[in-house]
Amino acid sequence: MRKILVTGGAGYIGSHTCVELLEAGHEIIIYDNFSNSSPLAIKRIEEITGKAINFVSGDILDQKTLEQTIHLYNCDTVIHFAGLKSVGESTSDPISYYENNVAGTLSLLKAMKSLNVKNIVFSSSATVYGQPQFLPLTETHPLSTTNPYGNSKLVIENILRDVFASSPDWSITILRYFNPAGAHSSGLIGEDPLDTPNNLMPYVAQVAIGKLKELTVFGNDYDTPDGTGVRDYIHVTDLARGHLKAIEQIGESQCLEINLGTGVGYSVIDIVNAFKKASNKEVPFKFAPRRKGDVATCFANPNYAKQTLGWEATLGIDDMCKDHWKWQETNPNGYNPAE
Repeated sequence: MRKILVTGGAGYIGSHTCVELLEAGHEIIIYDNFSNSSPLAIKRIEEITGKAINFVSGDILDQKTLEQTIHLYNCDTVIHFAGLKSVGESTSDPISYYENNVAGTLSLLKAMKSLNVKNIVFSSSATVYGQPQFLPLTETHPLSTTNPYGNSKLVIENILRDVFASSPDWSITILRYFNPAGAHSSGLIGEDPLDTPNNLMPYVAQVAIGKLKELTVFGNDYDTPDGTGVRDYIHVTDLARGHLKAIEQIGESQCLEINLGTGVGYSVIDIVNAFKKASNKEVPFKFAPRRKGDVATCFANPNYAKQTLGWEATLGIDDMCKDHWKWQETNPNGYNPAE
């Protein structure tokens, strides 16, 4: 069993991963500054697992506090989620994205190196593939990006590859997510956007519950079965289990890049229909012109994850919608019940 520092552990994917790690018997230390998360998420993780959690309030840019935390809790492994994650926001404020995501990761790596902790699992993204040149996307697809958020992830990947090349006693696992969706089956933790959701599933959920008037579907003239964009949606619990598998296969010397996706694409209209079925609510929508930079279709080839981690997605679109609706209905204002 490992002692794992989880940066950004109170966030959407981080919180679900902490549940899986605790239930598998690992010890975790959550390190978070709540810039895009809530302290209540930690209480809910404790409620789900029945285990107390060590928590440190800290910023990823603060190397000294990172070193103190790793030393105090004798951490041997890091899962690195902390970072800003909105594509749209990254184009209007790229400096914050490079500072938090890139400089923050450098602070973390310096802290790890100073204490000789050399096991890291990094939260990357399928955005590093840019415009797909072929489908399904394999890990050997050329890397390129179309926005500062994607750039920051690719820069960090390159830093990690350089770290490994300079010192092969590191164990580095880069996990490239496709489109996380859904929530924990308990309804206690889920995605809680601070303002208007950037991702499709929480937007649809807020339309279904009446917080938002209607969904805008960008583009209905793509070369897809119904004309709307097709994406690979992965249940956040499957994603969390992928991190658990990555922890279980940490090696003496490795630098792996692994897709976490289902290999199945669903259109925007597929998601709307599945959510209507799960919630028994209407989801009004309107079509609008395509957005610049959006691609028609994007989905993973998940075979390498099965081969290296023994992992594959087990939950489908109906599970994602059902679990997200339970979270939305139980927590209409997310982690802020006073709203």
